[in-house]
Amino acid sequence: MVNYQVVIYTGNQVFANSINPVYIKLVGTEGKSCRTLASFTLISCWKTTLTICCQKSLGQLVLIELDKQNYYIIPKDDWFASKVVVKCSEKEVYTFPIYSWISDGETHAFREGKALRIFDDTSSPGFDARKQEMKHRSGTYKWAQSHDGIPYSINADGTNDLPYKAQFSLTKLIELGYTAVTGYIQRWFRDLENNQENWKNLDQIRDKFDHKGIEVAEFVQKHWKEDWLFGYQFLNGTNPNLIQRIKILPANFPVTDDLIRFPNNSNLDQELKYGNIYLCDFKNLDGMRANIVDGVQQHLMAPLVLLHQRSDDTLMPIAIQLKQKPGEDNPIFLPTDSHHDWLLAKIFVRSAYFAEHQLNAHLLRTHLLAEVFAVSLLRNLPMVHPLYKLLVPHTRYTLYINVLARDALIGPDSILSKNAAAGGEALFKILERVLSETTYRSLCLPDSIADRDMEDVPNFYYREDGKKLWDYINEFVEGIIQHYYKSDSDVQRDTELQMWIADIFEFGFLSNPKSRIPQRFTTVSDLIKFVTMVIFTCSAQHAAVNSGQFDYGGWMPNTPSTLQQAPPSEKRKANEATVLQTLPTKGVTAQGMATTWLLSQQTSDFVPLGHYPEEHFTEETPRQLQKDFRTSLDELSDKIFSRNTYLKIPYTYLDPSNVENSVSI
Repeated sequence: MVNYQVVIYTGNQVFANSINPVYIKLVGTEGKSCRTLASFTLISCWKTTLTICCQKSLGQLVLIELDKQNYYIIPKDDWFASKVVVKCSEKEVYTFPIYSWISDGETHAFREGKALRIFDDTSSPGFDARKQEMKHRSGTYKWAQSHDGIPYSINADGTNDLPYKAQFSLTKLIELGYTAVTGYIQRWFRDLENNQENWKNLDQIRDKFDHKGIEVAEFVQKHWKEDWLFGYQFLNGTNPNLIQRIKILPANFPVTDDLIRFPNNSNLDQELKYGNIYLCDFKNLDGMRANIVDGVQQHLMAPLVLLHQRSDDTLMPIAIQLKQKPGEDNPIFLPTDSHHDWLLAKIFVRSAYFAEHQLNAHLLRTHLLAEVFAVSLLRNLPMVHPLYKLLVPHTRYTLYINVLARDALIGPDSILSKNAAAGGEALFKILERVLSETTYRSLCLPDSIADRDMEDVPNFYYREDGKKLWDYINEFVEGIIQHYYKSDSDVQRDTELQMWIADIFEFGFLSNPKSRIPQRFTTVSDLIKFVTMVIFTCSAQHAAVNSGQFDYGGWMPNTPSTLQQAPPSEKRKANEATVLQTLPTKGVTAQGMATTWLLSQQTSDFVPLGHYPEEHFTEETPRQLQKDFRTSLDELSDKIFSRNTYLKIPYTYLDPSNVENSVSI
């Protein structure tokens, strides 16, 4: 007789336990155990221990089979199993990661925790289980395309269509709902919700939206008109990937020396040569028809902004052109213009910034791409695959939040469709345009920084913190990948891995060769870089473009979602009344503030980057690499905290303690 000591662990989620009977079977290379009752009740029991007796050794354990039979009186009593540990002897212990809800009466197979590539999986029961798992997953996680020209998504009509694995926890659902309700009632007053009146003055906005106690939001509210803050936001605001250093002016931006005066008798050609001139070009918005909000035609510009780095390293705007095509009706606005002319020009830029940020930097380049990475992972890589174990923590809640967002944020009756100039017919046209121009290099932080010539720009904290995070992620990924892939041929013959990247190229980037996204992996280094990009996008990049939304958008005039008046076609016409008539109505303001507040909040089940509460890896080497990764991130967090104590505006978004492992909000 051979006895196997079995411990079944239930997760600590709310309602993770079940009162239904659970059965287990052990499967090894030399046989199977009998189907054994684990417990008649797992209620309030996080750990269940039993002994399974077999006539002879089962050999090397390959998998376990679990099934939960539902009582007729409680037909749907879901159970969240975290792992099963089987002890054969003092030296022989097997761990089976699960981390899944089991709700039906079907039999579910789970593999032993050692990571195996497809060509390593030589046992018959293991390989058969692998095939069955992927057949089930490919039928569960299907591709769908809601609109032509944008990435495919999970095929689900609503959140209830998603598998349990992709659902929010009850904790997150409750906290998200509570935040939405309390944030809206306490801060933005229900009487503003459908109010179509214009604001009478800026003090009235300040009275309704007082951000005392929220450090950055309060600072922005006080200083939003100042040119230095306008320039600073292109570096460290919610979209730090738009700005680039230039040596030659664009042909459609005819700024000349007679328009601009530089200190020390310098001129534009010299400042370009010295590398002190920067451009922000909103060409993605050119030609887009703005939305109609509350029956009123809105206005969306595609500005060009020229900035100058001064000797004190301050980045200051020096010229703004609100439309792409130069002409007499498209003046170049300057800091020397009247106060209201210059302020109004900056407001039009900030409104374009809102559209470019929300649709390109935020929605497309983090949410939609993270969903592509997640669906492809779930369709092509089994739980036992090393890349699944590495990447699945970075997919947590992504499918759920995206399905939710498709209705709440970008659907026909959504926040953006009803309250943003870039809503309506423009929304998907902008997404289609920016996807067609998205490149692999632009998604890789070091390449993006180099291509924009931003490697030595002072006070660029996004670059400073982001490159360190990229390096730490890359070091961690390199350790994991090289542990499992010793040669380029190992990568090339991993058919599951090749299907994963092929799916991403086809369904994420619509097979566009201009994107330079790999269509297959040929080297270990290729794989390391791509996986680094995936983790960075799903964690750090999302934090950089999401977490500061209320800080910089909580004061509406700094980032208006829409504008009601056409841009000025000549100077010296603007006044305070013009500015107020151009800004969004009270109702649109309230909706925007409530949304940015909600999207900037953390829930209590937030999992920081580098933390892996679900132990998918069971081998010593990858587990040690995870610990080393977390140690590096903790040290970086301490350094960022120390630096921020000396900054006028702390840059906290890429502090690892504030970066979530996945796109989940």
